[in-house]
Amino acid sequence: MKLTLRVWRQSGPQDKGAMVEYKLDDISPDASFLEMLDVLNEKLIADGGEPIAFDHDCREGICGMCSLVINGTPHGPERATTTCQLHMRKFKDGEVIDVEPWRAKAFPVVKDLVVDRSAFDRIVQSGGFISAPTGTAPEAHSTPVPKPDADRAFEAAECIGCGACVAACPNGSAALFLGAKVTHLGLMPQGQPERWDRVVSMLDTHDEEGFGGCTNTGECTVACPKGIPLDVIGRLNHDYLKATAGGKKRA
Repeated sequence: MKLTLRVWRQSGPQDKGAMVEYKLDDISPDASFLEMLDVLNEKLIADGGEPIAFDHDCREGICGMCSLVINGTPHGPERATTTCQLHMRKFKDGEVIDVEPWRAKAFPVVKDLVVDRSAFDRIVQSGGFISAPTGTAPEAHSTPVPKPDADRAFEAAECIGCGACVAACPNGSAALFLGAKVTHLGLMPQGQPERWDRVVSMLDTHDEEGFGGCTNTGECTVACPKGIPLDVIGRLNHDYLKATAGGKKRA
């Protein structure tokens, strides 16, 4: 395949960025998108240029590191697929492909296609955990969990924290990510002790980090590579309203 790439290049957080065009020949249609970028970087290094910085880790669709906006769509044109699992056969020979970083106030650009997503870490640190008493481990069957709740919690737990929901949202909201975390822990018996404090703390941190408000456009769930359903945001709002008792936070 022959491709023309227009890639966002930005030397640092305070520098002005721009789209830079690159030509590639002989790209295998079976190569992944990240492997294609590896080929481009090898070419740039061989020519004495600066390689393109981009995030990656497992390359198995699990870690959530591969954060690229491809032709205006987070993770690219294939639904329920991370960038690292996207293959070049999804594009046409001779196609022009735009590659950009996540665009959100809460995700400042570090360099080129790399953004700082530590705001997600701080949201989780503020409440995305459960109490685990020390001592003898309880019997596995001593805390029964209804099958519908277990299935629903597992569905929400599939969130890999990639941030595609934020990049896709016109408001830069992380409500889908936050809703997934609140739903996952709020449905489990082990998550009940912190349930009400959790949702308030995590939502407060969400707002403090500069994420926007949710207006239910639904772009987040469309872009989510794990298909987290939009209704987790409804559970987030339900728990927050109940936790604040109509606007007054519980003691």
